[in-house]
Amino acid sequence: MRVDYERMNSFFADYTANISKGGTFIKTERPLPIGTRCLFSFSLPALSEPLQLEGEVSWILPPETARERGENPGMGVRFLFSERAAQREFEDLVERMMEQSLGEEVAQGLLER
Repeated sequence: MRVDYERMNSFFADYTANISKGGTFIKTERPLPIGTRCLFSFSLPALSEPLQLEGEVSWILPPETARERGENPGMGVRFLFSERAAQREFEDLVERMMEQSLGEEVAQGLLER
């Protein structure tokens, strides 16, 4: 999924292959510093309009470390919600997406962990 974000008048477009109720890992050669808060815009197949979520960089995997490990560089982003209702709405969306892509039985098994 494509994710767009802005920091200090610089615009970025990167990709994520996974999204969970709590956050996502964004593959990027230019991870933002830990603690950076941004508005992230996700283009999700289940939605006609991009989903905008506030998030905070909680960890990074710099390019040089990623290369040593044979992994993708990037940053882990924790989603932030100002209201519990908005968080629950997003969690419901993630559950529906999991059910559509994995099937109800597999999705429920993963969600119960």
